[in-house]
Amino acid sequence: MSVDLHHTESGPADAPPLLLGGSLGTTTHMWDPQVEALSAVFRVIRFDHRGHGDSPVPEGPYTMADLGGDVLALMDRLGIERAHYAGLSIGGMVGQWLAVHHPGRIDRLALLATSPHMGPASNWRDRAALVRAEGTGAVADSVVERWFTPAFAKDEPAQVALLREQIAATAPEGYAGCCGAIETFDLRGELHRITAPTLVVAGADDPATPPGGNAELIAEQVPDARLVVLEEAAHLLSWQQSAKVNTLLTEHFAAADRYGSGMRVRRAVLGDAHVDRAEARKTGFTEPFQDLITRYAWGEVWTRPGLDRRTRSCMVLTALVAHGHWAELAMHVRAALRNGLTPDEIGEVFLQAAVYCGVPAANKAFGIAQEVFAERD
Repeated sequence: MSVDLHHTESGPADAPPLLLGGSLGTTTHMWDPQVEALSAVFRVIRFDHRGHGDSPVPEGPYTMADLGGDVLALMDRLGIERAHYAGLSIGGMVGQWLAVHHPGRIDRLALLATSPHMGPASNWRDRAALVRAEGTGAVADSVVERWFTPAFAKDEPAQVALLREQIAATAPEGYAGCCGAIETFDLRGELHRITAPTLVVAGADDPATPPGGNAELIAEQVPDARLVVLEEAAHLLSWQQSAKVNTLLTEHFAAADRYGSGMRVRRAVLGDAHVDRAEARKTGFTEPFQDLITRYAWGEVWTRPGLDRRTRSCMVLTALVAHGHWAELAMHVRAALRNGLTPDEIGEVFLQAAVYCGVPAANKAFGIAQEVFAERD
């Protein structure tokens, strides 16, 4: 019987839903480094596995079908027929199970630091017995040691301690029950049944799920899967290499609908009124161009998480001044305001542009911006 998983949501309610399933011994906070970047494009739904965080803790052991069934029940509860899914470690195992047994519910799939089988079974039985006898604190140090490279652990002890506490705070029965799910999990002979476009991400220094014996097997068996191995990354690669993971996930999931992703960002940056006017003026002649800028400029570039929207606005304003594209400047001054820049900060951008792009160009930019500010006031 499924349980009602605790979950959190962020991002536009009308954006494509993206489920995030975490590692053994973590909560929804494991995805903190991803949530802001992904929420700009997707309806992000983070959940605690049964026995973890604020989800119920039924008596174990559990099976992967139990954990996957919980996710399906969550989707049903939220009225989601089909969603993207990204999972790390046991979260990735749940993702594999869902994609094999319920392919109609999974749109695109990302499998991070995971495996289709984690033997030997005795290791998981022994770990479950230890946790039930002594609590999750008994395994916290040895587990978190595999999550990060030694260099990262040395440089970022506070972050390591934060993740260790998530393990230690996990209910012993919940942790042990999930060990039971891993003990009996084996999809090596069924990976070929996955039809969802799949991204596989591994850490080059991951001792728990090393790329050679795990990620490569998934990438070989899942049709058309893409494999990326991140250097200087151990098991919790979503934390240690968060910027790279954010970019990989955004690119992979946004590819399902570049136009739709671009249109959502375009509306968020330029405003509904502007986009509605542009769409109303669209003709058969201009439609291919409008489609291009929506898919490419907004869907390919503005959706990337490597720079925040404030920074992108600063760059766009500077480029427009440098090239004298005055017809576009007022629109992007308004966009900069929507992206959080103040009039004073926009003025600083134009002062900087005066030095490198020319005083007459900056003078023109100040005049256009002043008109936009007066119009707003």
